[in-house]
Amino acid sequence: MGDSQQGNKKGKGKEKENYESWTMDDTNVLLHLLVDAINNGLCDANGSLSKQNVERVILHHLNAKTRFPKTYNHYLSRLKWLKNKYNKMSTLMRNNSGFGWDTVTKTLTASDEVWEVYLKVY
Repeated sequence: MGDSQQGNKKGKGKEKENYESWTMDDTNVLLHLLVDAINNGLCDANGSLSKQNVERVILHHLNAKTRFPKTYNHYLSRLKWLKNKYNKMSTLMRNNSGFGWDTVTKTLTASDEVWEVYLKVY
């Protein structure tokens, strides 16, 4: 199969956006903007941010502070990633005694024994 034919199969028929990965700085800026938006009452009745508010407020400020401009699809992708990380962390903390959180180093804490038991089960 030639290169041009292989190129047509990439993305399963959908054109992919030009994507630059998120840096931790980008993610931190996004998190601060989300908190500010929520505190300023920009959420809908169901607690979510509308696409219009995300594009008008979040992405406008985010793109002013980051190297690579982000689109609404980038935002959705990062939000999904953040929710996944949150769900994993909350499951770990809720269902397993012995785990804690160090607010200074911002890391998960547990004794070697707790980790050994957890790794055997999971």
